[in-house]
Amino acid sequence: MTIRKRNSRIPWTKSLPTALIALLAVLLPTPALAAPAANGGKPPGESRPVYSYDRAVRESVWVDTRVDGDRDGRTDRVAVDIIRPREAAERGRKVPVIMDASPYYSCCGRGNESQKKTYDAQGRPQQFPLFYDNYFVPRGYAVALVDLTGTNRSDGCVDIGGRSDVQSAKAVVDWLNGRARGYSSRTGTTAVTPDWTTGAVGMIGKSYDGTIANAVAATGVKGLKTIVPIGAISSWYDYYFAKGAALYDGGPDGLANGIESPEARGRCQAVQRELVEGAPRTGDWTRLWAERDYVKDAGKVRASVFAVHGMQDLNVRTKHFGQWWDALAAHGVERKVWLSTAGHVDPFDFRREAWVPTLHRWFDHYLLGYDNGVEREPMADIERAPDQWSTDRVWPPRGTRTAVLRPGTGPVPGVGTLGTEPAPRGATAEFTDDPKLGEADWATKIDEPTGSKAGFVTRPLSQDLRLSGSSTVRLTVTPSTSSAHLSAVLVDLGPATIRNYAGRGEGILTLADRSCWGSGTPTDTGCFKGTAADRAEVGHTVFSRGWADLGHAGDLAHGRPLTPGKPYTITLDLAATDHIVPAGHRLALIVAGTDGGLIEPASTTPRVTVDLHGTSASLPLVGGAAAFARATRDAVSGGVAPGSPPHGLRLPELTHRP
Repeated sequence: MTIRKRNSRIPWTKSLPTALIALLAVLLPTPALAAPAANGGKPPGESRPVYSYDRAVRESVWVDTRVDGDRDGRTDRVAVDIIRPREAAERGRKVPVIMDASPYYSCCGRGNESQKKTYDAQGRPQQFPLFYDNYFVPRGYAVALVDLTGTNRSDGCVDIGGRSDVQSAKAVVDWLNGRARGYSSRTGTTAVTPDWTTGAVGMIGKSYDGTIANAVAATGVKGLKTIVPIGAISSWYDYYFAKGAALYDGGPDGLANGIESPEARGRCQAVQRELVEGAPRTGDWTRLWAERDYVKDAGKVRASVFAVHGMQDLNVRTKHFGQWWDALAAHGVERKVWLSTAGHVDPFDFRREAWVPTLHRWFDHYLLGYDNGVEREPMADIERAPDQWSTDRVWPPRGTRTAVLRPGTGPVPGVGTLGTEPAPRGATAEFTDDPKLGEADWATKIDEPTGSKAGFVTRPLSQDLRLSGSSTVRLTVTPSTSSAHLSAVLVDLGPATIRNYAGRGEGILTLADRSCWGSGTPTDTGCFKGTAADRAEVGHTVFSRGWADLGHAGDLAHGRPLTPGKPYTITLDLAATDHIVPAGHRLALIVAGTDGGLIEPASTTPRVTVDLHGTSASLPLVGGAAAFARATRDAVSGGVAPGSPPHGLRLPELTHRP
């Protein structure tokens, strides 16, 4: 059975052009999939679906990682399930590889429908999760799905972004390029040689999968031509902590226990202990975290990078994207980005009709070498409102400069101003940490003198103000107890229609109807449920956040008890974003303690005094300080009050599944 997407560019009738394209694809030894005569003998601009999906070669290979992660005296092998066009193999024609390395193929599933790998009675792979195989195999690609060590059919142990995890996928890239060994079974000695591939590899994946793509690229492995990390981690410390403040009530050992295969769980207790001991809940930076920091190795990246991230992703927060992007930019890595207003969501589910052809052209260029111009297109696609997108030639856009904004006292205690002039020495604001409250509570009562936060607000803007990039907030504070967690959030005060990132689908609704993307079989149809934007009407939008443990102000590696009554200075890193505060709205900076539902509270609930003269926010504004001055110099009177969030719009529960 063959299922293809409606409105395909290739009419699937038995017409002469289609038959000719299919014949040439089999006969020609070149990488072109369209008839060369159609465009003067030049390479085509797009690969075409001329290979049969139902006849594709489906096989499993076990690749030697050269690491003995489970310490059983032999190096671990990882299972790789591969699907590739049979006709290409029969004609000796080599194909590139799209790879998704994941720990989730048996425990949890991939995609919006949680698809898992399936096998027939002989252990041959039948269902390949997601659409990559259905769409790309007919177009002349192989798709390889790798089980990370300790998961599904692989040896070894899960080590949450450590050496075994990274080597799981890197070894496969090496094998595809003739630098590692693969076998036909998990314990056998029959070698398998990938003589069917060009060795060009593109890695893709959401969350943990995209994290592994980042990590492998940071090794500088040859043959990896491009990566497409979606909602991916760039430093595992920053997944679990924000400058010492715990983001979850557990650590990497809990995640490992949830994704390891049952047999691995029994043999990997020593690795589990090391994860516990190496990642103390104190928030201290340790050797374990240093090993799992890929940002420091951005200079080794040879691959191009097409990053995708939800700006309201409260699982893998955009700090991961921001610091990775900046490091890649510093080393001149070719790159592209899509930033949505959704949460932890794949672009296949928030912009499917545009995503699939864009990804197609990206892989055609970097893996097949087609000169289709995709690398010359605008660098960034930014979602402004549900399903409304803009583009930028470069990102952050030219003219983006840091503007330093400063809080000031207002006519009501706890309701301050936000401008460019420093507050006079001795000016202060106070709040008392209340772990039951969070950013939604603070923003809703921004104009009220509540005791749980200190808020600072501009007047209604006279023109739009755009922030693009990563912000920082420098705080000078004095705690009343021996511990304190701090939060700083940026808020757009004014009504808007947003993606309901706090909803169950984190900004999308899953529909009942299905559409088909590529070809299929009864066991792998290539048909997926449709989605639509889940919209919410709000009175304010928190668009960037940062947190820290004040005890780590002086040394990230060694958190220390605070001295009550002593002032401390600390800088909070706010997550990267691209947000326009419209004219008529107000921009707010809120400083508070525990951001309820998003960070864990400190051991005490301090009263915190903020030294306003020693506090500032550095924001990446398009147009810099001059743009802020223009937007606030002629600020309109009155304006839009912050209002209240709609019924049902709540912060999502803390998740623990990257």
